[in-house]
Amino acid sequence: MKSSKGFTLIELVVVIVILGILAAFALLPDYLGWHMALSASALGLGILISLPLAVLATRAAGKPLLPLIANTATIGQTLPPVAVLFLATPIVGFGPQAMMLALFTYGLMPTVQATLTGWREIDADVRRAAEGIGMGPWRQLFTVELPLALPVILAGVKTAAVLSVGTATIAAFIGAGGYGERITIGLALNDNDMLLAGAIPAAILALLTQGLFELLERTVTNRYHLYVKSP
Repeated sequence: MKSSKGFTLIELVVVIVILGILAAFALLPDYLGWHMALSASALGLGILISLPLAVLATRAAGKPLLPLIANTATIGQTLPPVAVLFLATPIVGFGPQAMMLALFTYGLMPTVQATLTGWREIDADVRRAAEGIGMGPWRQLFTVELPLALPVILAGVKTAAVLSVGTATIAAFIGAGGYGERITIGLALNDNDMLLAGAIPAAILALLTQGLFELLERTVTNRYHLYVKSP
């Protein structure tokens, strides 16, 4: 059974259950709020910057920028987030801004590589057919190419989101909040209960993030009848 928006009844139940679990997390608003704010801000900034740059690199005018964009994203993934975090601290200071910079840098490669992969997998015959019926570059971009590349892009964004949520626990080292505070306090005091009170919600939040993006991937894939292949 499907709803009018294309969701199956099971998918709707899953969404309701996940929302209920997230509501339960509201019992720890400070930790959950900071953790999600750091992760979501870095992910959103990464998408806003990396997605247009990757699309630009697929255009004829942006082809010369392709090596620079791809290599920059790769370097960002190569550097450990802890190293980026402490390198950023003298520049932007202690606090959430340094953590956001580290998460942003760490999440660039999955989104950039997924976007480039998604565009490379578009059949050239599809582009020629779009041109043959009189589609201009912008219309072809938004009505043909982006829908075809979207499932692969979402797979990359999912990877970046899970990495961001999982890595945000190190924000406690610079006083940026999140569930990492409970983990560091538990380690310092040798308090297993405090340690688990930070580690378990952080792990569950990462799993929920992955589950939500997988649900979104399936919905997009079913709607466009496409196959999702992770980058």
